[in-house]
Amino acid sequence: MSQPNTALLLIDVQASFPARDYWVESLAQAWRPKQRAVLNAAQANSIPVIRILHEEPGSQGAFDPKNGLIRPLDGFNDEVVVTYHKRVHNAFTDTSLEGWLRERGIERLAISGIRTEQCCETTARVASDLGFSVDFISDATLTFPMTRQGVTWSADDIKARTELVLEGRFARIINTQDMVNEWQSTRE
Repeated sequence: MSQPNTALLLIDVQASFPARDYWVESLAQAWRPKQRAVLNAAQANSIPVIRILHEEPGSQGAFDPKNGLIRPLDGFNDEVVVTYHKRVHNAFTDTSLEGWLRERGIERLAISGIRTEQCCETTARVASDLGFSVDFISDATLTFPMTRQGVTWSADDIKARTELVLEGRFARIINTQDMVNEWQSTRE
């Protein structure tokens, strides 16, 4: 049984990130199997996968298309139903994603990708405001420690904060295994 009202957003899972100085490979190593499990489960359950890539033309950095890093992160170059390129933090404002989803009757979005508190969280908020139901697959999102005014927040701290502010307001927080199980149970 397919799930025609659900789509998976694969947000910014792209080669730009390992080129950034804040990339922490050990955090990425823990995230990769979760992201892979979600992607595999979506494919196995006929859930359309939408790739979102972030770009910053003219920045001369890792997100400048001229540098060749606006492509899927190694290991995640699976075929998807559609790819959108964005220049803002959410996947809707400067793309035609909303229209694409509405034309297909998609009402629920599962969100995964990079970075938890930035493009993933922002997309979840906007999606909710647009009337979509949102499953935020927190352990299938990746982020890195951040420092402000001499205080460093760990990736786990940032994820916990994101879960706190999204839960029950903008999204349902769910982990990879529960999402995979839910998708599989609707197929049976």
